[in-house]
Amino acid sequence: MEAIAANGSDVRSDSRRFHLWMAGVFILIAFGGFTPSYWARLASGGFHPPPIMHIHGILLFSWVVFYFLQTAWVAAGRTPTHRAWGLAGIALFSVMICSIIVLRVTLIRLDDARGFGDASRRFSAVAFCALPVMIGLFALAIANVRKPDVHKRLMFVLMTGLMIPAIARVFIAVLAPPGAQDGAPPPAWVSIPPGLVAYVLIVAAMLYDWRTRGRPHKVYVYGGLAVVSANIAAVLISGTPAWMNTAKFLQSLGG
Repeated sequence: MEAIAANGSDVRSDSRRFHLWMAGVFILIAFGGFTPSYWARLASGGFHPPPIMHIHGILLFSWVVFYFLQTAWVAAGRTPTHRAWGLAGIALFSVMICSIIVLRVTLIRLDDARGFGDASRRFSAVAFCALPVMIGLFALAIANVRKPDVHKRLMFVLMTGLMIPAIARVFIAVLAPPGAQDGAPPPAWVSIPPGLVAYVLIVAAMLYDWRTRGRPHKVYVYGGLAVVSANIAAVLISGTPAWMNTAKFLQSLGG
């Protein structure tokens, strides 16, 4: 019995280290992915985006760092500290989601003024289709705080979905022709390759589960499918009249 208990403790400790390392990977992706399109351009002094972009950036990076700290506290055995900061996490996530909506509406309005309104409205489907999945994953994670195995995996899947924009910036920086960042918004289908790269992170977690518990957890299976499905759905609906009308309605909310 002692051997079994010790083995279970080793598995939990190893799992905490795995999630801590992956939280570090999320930080690298978030900061590194936005370096070409945000940090480098900001440092050049010639980049003047709308203020909401800076606000959203601060909130997003704060959330990624917060996730890392929460994971680090659990890995260090400071679970009570992790739980004590839970309400702060809920507040931060909620404000970050609101910033995504405001930023997307603002960008549609700015693109519309430059003559790229339809392209921007089509591309906005990517963000707006992802939002219900992200909110749903977070809500389920909060509802399962007393089930650590479920909670941490839901948060992990949520983080992989949030990494797609950062990964996409790398694709744009590497593959887009010079000056493309200042042109029309890309078609919605360009989100598919970054989405697949993000899904590789979930596959890595599934393989880890396979090695440590004999099978991947169902959260990774269904959560991963939800993230991929939202990405594909955005591509399918982005050019439909129904979505364009919806996007115009959302745009009107900006005044």
